[in-house]
Amino acid sequence: MMKLAQLTCCLLFVCVAAGAQAQAPFYEGKNILLVSGTDAGGAGDLRTRALLAPLKKHIPGHPNIVVQYMPGAGGRRAANYLYKSVKPDGLTMGAMITGMIQGTLFGESDVLYDIDKFIYLGSHARYAPYGFISRKGAGFTTKEKLAAATGIRIGAPSVGHSLYTMARLFAYMFDLKEPRFVTGYTPREIDFALERNEIDARVSILDSLLTRNAHWLDKDMVDINATMDIPKDISYSHPRLAKLLEIEAPERRLIALFRGARGTGQPFVLPPATPPDRVKILREAMRNAFADPDYVKSYEKLTSEPAMPIAPDEFEKQLREIPREPEIIDLFKKLSGSGPLPRR
Repeated sequence: MMKLAQLTCCLLFVCVAAGAQAQAPFYEGKNILLVSGTDAGGAGDLRTRALLAPLKKHIPGHPNIVVQYMPGAGGRRAANYLYKSVKPDGLTMGAMITGMIQGTLFGESDVLYDIDKFIYLGSHARYAPYGFISRKGAGFTTKEKLAAATGIRIGAPSVGHSLYTMARLFAYMFDLKEPRFVTGYTPREIDFALERNEIDARVSILDSLLTRNAHWLDKDMVDINATMDIPKDISYSHPRLAKLLEIEAPERRLIALFRGARGTGQPFVLPPATPPDRVKILREAMRNAFADPDYVKSYEKLTSEPAMPIAPDEFEKQLREIPREPEIIDLFKKLSGSGPLPRR
């Protein structure tokens, strides 16, 4: 009888231990590889790093998250790798950049993925309020004076840079006459060029204007001719910015493409065919991480930007709504290139 009781206790212990093991979270004791489309230490990396600790906290089992940097081709190298080479087991995810979305929309030849087949966990870093700024001495105080001028010199980084493309968009929308795009500057060098009258105008993120060149506003050294808010309808506390009008044009689908492509921010993705139960776990963890005050505090401290994350459902809706008509895409590509501005 004693031996039977002991055997029964042993069997019960084994069953309880087995049950406890079955209840252990899938991610307990595991590592998640996060493939990043950016370089280490840059702005994109800082945005991602702000999320790592909160995300680990909200994934049941609290796995380690290891970052692998894979920059190149505007984020498409990392996207190709995640789409073609990764086992879809929920242990590898991607921290992409906006070039991943744009590469597909613009039909880049090195795209080996389908953006509509990735599994999205959400996104952040979509904040980008652009302004077209001209030096006060140029006298371009109204849109009409801009349109009447010929050969306005617009400073920008290299062809293809977001500031270059946005400068071309503003010039197109203003219907400028033979604008000259003076390229090759760093963003900071453009500031100095404007102050030295080497150029007449530039495009800038408005927060950079407030933090880096507040004296331009304080001393009335520039005119802010128009803005494009990404996301739309940003509220500004500075009185000079609160009164600005967003750029308007009949080509609403073109504006929607610019805003949509940039407004997707830096999405977090899983490869297609990742098991649904693991997708559910990671999506819920991402939602909770985005809502975590530690994430918001860390993000805003590291980036000096407001935290504006996008939940998975909202991101997928935004992605579906980006215009994809060939004629709009073709116009966008012309504006992003080095050729003459298209005629309106």
